Amino acid sequence: MVIIKLTKRQDEILEIVKQKGPITGKEIAEMLSVSRAALRPDLAILTMSGNLDARPRVGYFFNEKYSVKQQAEKYIHQKVADFKAHPIVVEKSTSVYDAIVQLFLEDVGTLYALDSDGLLAGVVSRKDLLRAAIGNRNLQELPVSVIMTRMPNIITIYPEETLFEAAKKMINYHVDSLPVVKEVDKHNHTYLLVGRITKTTITRAYLEIMEEKSD
Repeated sequence: MVIIKLTKRQDEILEIVKQKGPITGKEIAEMLSVSRAALRPDLAILTMSGNLDARPRVGYFFNEKYSVKQQAEKYIHQKVADFKAHPIVVEKSTSVYDAIVQLFLEDVGTLYALDSDGLLAGVVSRKDLLRAAIGNRNLQELPVSVIMTRMPNIITIYPEETLFEAAKKMINYHVDSLPVVKEVDKHNHTYLLVGRITKTTITRAYLEIMEEKSD
């Protein structure tokens, strides 16, 4: 969907129709102190773009569904950088036992493992920890490096990518969280971890943007 940048008069027309609709073109022209002929191109643009609906002998209506689509369009173009959260990290030498404790203390579903240089080395999910804990009595001796997902199999997202792209990756790869990274060495798959994006982040961002509409 393409959103057309409206002129000042077109914005004024939308506001009038929101407040007074259904309303005729003649009535709108009188309120704006312009001729009906001068108003026709604006009404045509607003109708064809979906901002307004028109019914013969009734008048113009504001299209609430289109307004929601505009908000959705705004939502999908938001940058990951503006919504990323602080990542919860452990060293890759951390024991599975300590990682489980960290997971519950922080109330998250994913931990990010760092190497000795502070770069992203792996991802450890709640499922990984649960799988490791079943039937294993040596959790304090088992490092997360044994059970974590490693590069290049980690699905990442860059700060300049959009929330829409983040949501698609989560759905396509069946993950609940994405590490937000900056590339250090693409050839060697080394990345600096700068944040995280989760399904909860995506939902919260959507709600915030949609609530702006109702304010």
